[in-house]
Amino acid sequence: MNTRNVFMALLVISTMGSFHVHAAGDPQEGKAKSETCVACHNADGNSVTPEWPKLAGQGAKYIEQQLAAFKSGDRQNALMGPMAANLSEQDMADLAAYFSTQPLTKGKANKELVEAGQAIYAGGNSATGVPACMACHGPSGSGNPAAAYPSLKSQHAVYTAAQLKAYRSGERKNAVMQGVASNLTDAEIEAVASYIQGMQ
Repeated sequence: MNTRNVFMALLVISTMGSFHVHAAGDPQEGKAKSETCVACHNADGNSVTPEWPKLAGQGAKYIEQQLAAFKSGDRQNALMGPMAANLSEQDMADLAAYFSTQPLTKGKANKELVEAGQAIYAGGNSATGVPACMACHGPSGSGNPAAAYPSLKSQHAVYTAAQLKAYRSGERKNAVMQGVASNLTDAEIEAVASYIQGMQ
């Protein structure tokens, strides 16, 4: 089985496991509950610190999944673990509904990295078995909300690069993304993360 077929098989398996019944979120309730999120993610979910992700405009299903992963310990983070520990499923749904409806602030790419970053995002690297990012995250970086594939556009390059390196090292667990990141070089990660930051 070639690399592409392995990737597609993992993609199908991961998608099959992503469907579950969850509580409907209330954006107004989420706004009220988001006061503890403001310090890192800003009131509207557009963090100004590049190490912390923008949540504005992110798919609600993805936000819920990540909060649940922080709470369970499946995703390890010294800051987010304690923040998510006491959240109920309804709290997570409400927060996700709120942040997903907030307008996303636009980012800018390093012009020197755009060509290389775009090449990886749109076409991957066939020589090393890296698939195109757009296969899951879409041509515009908007993700696939129904499948809980996150929106990437305008995300901080520093944050994106850190996550790709965490997938590559195995620190962050996801079969598909670990497979994608395993063959990315530091230079490719820097380029694609910068390109993603500039996507509108």
